[in-house]
Amino acid sequence: MTRRSCDGAGLLAAFRSSVASIEAHVDELNALNVYPVPDGDTGSNMLATVRAALEEGERDATDQADRVAAAISFGALMGARGNSGVILSQVFRGIADGLRGKHRFNGLDVAHALTVGSETAYAAVVKPVEGTILTVVRAAAAAAVAAAERENDIEVVVGAALEAADRALARTPLLLPVLRDAGVVDAGGAGFFRVLQGAHRYLTGESAAVAPSRAMGSRPSAVVPHADEGFGYETMFLLEADAGRSLDLDAIRTHLETVGESVLVAGDARAVKVHVHSERPDGVVAYGLGLGTLSRISIENLDRQARDVKAGRGGAVAVVALGVEEPQHGAGWEEIAADVSPTLVAAAPRGTSSPAPMSASGGRGAGSAAVSLAVVAVANGDGIAAVFESFGVSAVVRGGQSANPSTGELLKAVAPIVADEILVLPNNPNVVMAARQVALLTDRPVHVVPTRNAAEGVAALLALDPSATGPANVATMTEACRAVQTLQVTEAVRDARIGGRKIRKGQTIVLDPDDGLVAADADRERAVLAGIAALRAGFELITLYYGEGVDLAEAERIARSIAEEHPDVEVEVIRGGQPHYAFLFAAE
Repeated sequence: MTRRSCDGAGLLAAFRSSVASIEAHVDELNALNVYPVPDGDTGSNMLATVRAALEEGERDATDQADRVAAAISFGALMGARGNSGVILSQVFRGIADGLRGKHRFNGLDVAHALTVGSETAYAAVVKPVEGTILTVVRAAAAAAVAAAERENDIEVVVGAALEAADRALARTPLLLPVLRDAGVVDAGGAGFFRVLQGAHRYLTGESAAVAPSRAMGSRPSAVVPHADEGFGYETMFLLEADAGRSLDLDAIRTHLETVGESVLVAGDARAVKVHVHSERPDGVVAYGLGLGTLSRISIENLDRQARDVKAGRGGAVAVVALGVEEPQHGAGWEEIAADVSPTLVAAAPRGTSSPAPMSASGGRGAGSAAVSLAVVAVANGDGIAAVFESFGVSAVVRGGQSANPSTGELLKAVAPIVADEILVLPNNPNVVMAARQVALLTDRPVHVVPTRNAAEGVAALLALDPSATGPANVATMTEACRAVQTLQVTEAVRDARIGGRKIRKGQTIVLDPDDGLVAADADRERAVLAGIAALRAGFELITLYYGEGVDLAEAERIARSIAEEHPDVEVEVIRGGQPHYAFLFAAE
């Protein structure tokens, strides 16, 4: 890389250094948690996101800077985890837009790309909040523009952006009182600072550890089909436009939907990734060849896969069990799961058996090929996953706090579902943005019910009306989940101040769905009872989900104590298996 201009190879090398910078400081970023809970995951989310971006960038490595930027953007979008990861992916998306059409770029181009990145990130957030990563990115972009207009030198521009990001990060506690009370700077903003720092170190020749670009953890499990009909062939390829031509993504989607199902088309006018299930893969490949050049072609016989899985796991519930330790990158397009024909059961009242599946017309009948509504739910524990499975949801994506599923994982769960409309229950505030990206990435009718925990997810399912539309269900299910009072119980991992109240390391803390402090005590049972006592009166049932590190005996003992203090309230105990949080309570 020269000081005056940079090509695609230089951009990729600089980004590789950025990933190494995040990797070297991931624990530091995780520790920048406003709340003293043991599940800080901003660093892990951002690392998964940039690793996904790097893997895609290296897969499509080229000297053309705009192509590398587009690949990084696409990989980040598919691998984005948590709100910080989604916002960072939007910054990269804007940077790619700012570099569009440029095989090489200079300092002014960098400044412009950062500006577009900031604007894109702000536009992606419904209610932008200052004192977050948004503020840091905007300050960096403004400083980059000022520096570039003085001296069109890439190293100078990135250096100015880095210094401005550092200053803006230091000011975040002044803009957000919650940061000031916790004595930390914004974790997302710190992550973006590390991205710039890594790039700057590459420019100045400073050494940085090379970040591994391959995915962490085990591969995802297979999707388990539960219908007898065939699936055809899964065809995937990368399509690049011929010189002088451009690709029409809408036209490609429209055509593929006439010849197959589970259609996914993502990219831009220069290159797209295609995924489709059809009976004639030769026709799909021939269609692609008529539009441009194909590479990374993959064709799988899904009928054979379905028979193999069915033989080994006959009668299993259709659940997408994705490995939560592994970020799903752009490479996930080569692993889109086999088609399934899910059914959705109507929500059963407590204490009753699950009803028969609902067919597409709303009538009863198992084995329906499609349904009017399907549900994808995120679950952060084996017991909680089992609860959602008992409702007959079409897919359970494993993950949650500290293991946020990526946009790509959620998209993979949605892709094979045969239904008129799909509802997604993120069951965590840090998964909502990724879920909403899925709705934007596919032309399938995907709707997000913004559930904040699994208990709200269950309440939402109880309010689901299979005969109503997706948007109508979003409204009623959101109202239902907000009507339920929920509490989460964990342990403080450091001394802190929450809402003006001092918390000591090791204390049990009880939080509301928005992480507001409800109670704290050195004794876990006393903290729980204080939390329950703080709920609004009028509830008749408390459901206690006990998590990792809690045995059934303790859960039953606490349930009895609650019943003694609230004799008119029924207390139900369910194994949740959720990590980090000893108990999740729902009062209704």
